[in-house]
Amino acid sequence: MTSTNAIAPLREELTRRFRTVTRELELAGRTVRLLMPANADDLIDEADFDRDERLPYWADLWPSARILAEELAVLRLSGQRVLELGCGLGLVAMGAVLGGARVTATDYYEDATRFARVNVHDATGATIATRMVNWVELPADLGKFDLVIASDVLYEHRYASLVARAIAATLVRGGEAIVADPGRIALREFLDECDALGLEHEGDARPFVDGEIRQTVTLWKLRWRV
Repeated sequence: MTSTNAIAPLREELTRRFRTVTRELELAGRTVRLLMPANADDLIDEADFDRDERLPYWADLWPSARILAEELAVLRLSGQRVLELGCGLGLVAMGAVLGGARVTATDYYEDATRFARVNVHDATGATIATRMVNWVELPADLGKFDLVIASDVLYEHRYASLVARAIAATLVRGGEAIVADPGRIALREFLDECDALGLEHEGDARPFVDGEIRQTVTLWKLRWRV
């Protein structure tokens, strides 16, 4: 957990290490600002890609994150423990905090967790817990959560099983997971894996329009089968 006093130095570190921009957008009727890398392509590391095909998707703002953040901001999440798988820039965590939740945001890129801490604090005044997490080696001490969330994380076939198993390992009985997805290639495999693990699911399709960008994002809500 990063203290409030550490946010300003962290922001300064990020703006020194990265070429950054600040983007304004509406979230739950308020204007929020996101500090983000100016160009995600600048962050591509050939060594990371050669090792495990890792690419810096976290540094872009995706429609699925915007849809899920809006959903969470209006839910009654007071007192609930929320785990985010793949926190990116922190917009979804921001929505969960606005909904009243206590958030732990995780990502495979440590810099993503740093941007998330700064952005959530700047928008809400809250200091979220963060942790670098590799789904291939999910930490045994990550804990259990009332709500597990993720947005646009099914863009590779191998993530279907990894995300489903991460949800199953961290979701309390009686809890819920919400995965926002625009129809990525691993979606069907993910839902099949959830079925096999005992997680039932239902989809809620939402339109997204922003200028020339038009998508349908489905909020997949998962619960333990009774």
